[in-house]
Amino acid sequence: MSRIGILTCSNATQDLGCSSASCLADLRKRKGAFADYPANEKLDLVGIISCPGCPTLTGPDKLLQRILALTEFNIDAIHFTYCMKALCPFKEQYKAALEKTFPNIKIVIGTHQEHITPEEYRGRVKKLFCRPRKTMVDLILDRDGDPGTGRKHK
Repeated sequence: MSRIGILTCSNATQDLGCSSASCLADLRKRKGAFADYPANEKLDLVGIISCPGCPTLTGPDKLLQRILALTEFNIDAIHFTYCMKALCPFKEQYKAALEKTFPNIKIVIGTHQEHITPEEYRGRVKKLFCRPRKTMVDLILDRDGDPGTGRKHK
């Protein structure tokens, strides 16, 4: 049995609402990066942890603290989600830090099966991040009226 932990991108999960459903579905179906495990070996998802966010000088240290929570449960592998694979400019730095700190844990870059190229994926994600969004400031300053009605407040 392989005990697996998954590391997600905090931007994708927290800002864009990714539920990791594709990653989990392909784990169950043994597609994508999970196809590399022997067919007769049971895969046990131990936990999912979110990256601490794009790093400052403490990025790898913060990540190691989070990953420690998974390693305490005897995981065999940590999979970086496809979001991390396609979007994260720090993934190789993170991978190296994890391999150094946890030499007995396999680090895999990828989870679900890729349906579009990483370049196309990055372009689509960029569009999501660049859409105009309302914030609490808009509400406080009453900038666009009552949401859903299109009417201005008086």
